[in-house]
Amino acid sequence: MDFPEELRYTREHEWALVEGNTVTVGITDYAQDSLGDIVYLELPEEGTEVESHEPFGVIESVKAVSDLYAPVTGRVIEVNKDLVDQPEIINEDPYGEGWMIKIEMDDPSELDELLTAEEYRRFIEEEKV
Repeated sequence: MDFPEELRYTREHEWALVEGNTVTVGITDYAQDSLGDIVYLELPEEGTEVESHEPFGVIESVKAVSDLYAPVTGRVIEVNKDLVDQPEIINEDPYGEGWMIKIEMDDPSELDELLTAEEYRRFIEEEKV
């Protein structure tokens, strides 16, 4: 299981790549592995306002349907439209081509609430028990 050090993580299993005021969001390797084959994805439109810890979309796999949660508050400035027709990309490359949305964040201090790779790794271990 891979948890890139440069990313931050939510307890709902999303990852966040911070580049200036832009946060790229996807689901973790652990999440895609737990879900199994992803068959459907519902993402917001560009320009949509999202709120930290609130759902921004839905992901459906052969096993379950789950909400996707925003790691920060802000405005969606880009959506990975390729995933709508090819949601399996998330299973193949969750940290690369499987990114979902990019958010222009309102409050960078919200990043302090996100987990580091090590904290997320420990969180996963505790969750499995």
